[in-house]
Amino acid sequence: AVRDIKRIILHCTATYERQVVDIADVRRWHTSAPRNWKDVGYHYLIQQDGAIQHGRNVQVQGAHVKGENVDSIGIAYCGGLLENGDVADTMTSYQDMSFLMLVNSLRNVFGHLTLYGHNEFSDKACPGFDVQDKYSFLLNA
Repeated sequence: AVRDIKRIILHCTATYERQVVDIADVRRWHTSAPRNWKDVGYHYLIQQDGAIQHGRNVQVQGAHVKGENVDSIGIAYCGGLLENGDVADTMTSYQDMSFLMLVNSLRNVFGHLTLYGHNEFSDKACPGFDVQDKYSFLLNA
């Protein structure tokens, strides 16, 4: 059965802005204790250089926002923390461009997907900024 996908939810890995993290690292964090999930929770991971890595197949429900996974695609960017540990928008211009291209591609496939940040659904700082504000030009019409 094809999933009825309606929205994209953006996350950060909550790692330091220059810390190199790849999908294998995130998969290991998500599939080991205490989470013990069956796979990485995100569908895509965007590296600092803009490279997009595939996580779960988009047709498989993700595990990225409690209670909000049924109709969403989870995308995470590497970063979210400054070197001093403060939460911030650490997206590089490459990550930003890749995110916009990915949103555009996914909308071409699934129709108009609305866009949210993890922090709109839970008491978390992730992805480190207000998605509605930063990406207001992508409109949630």
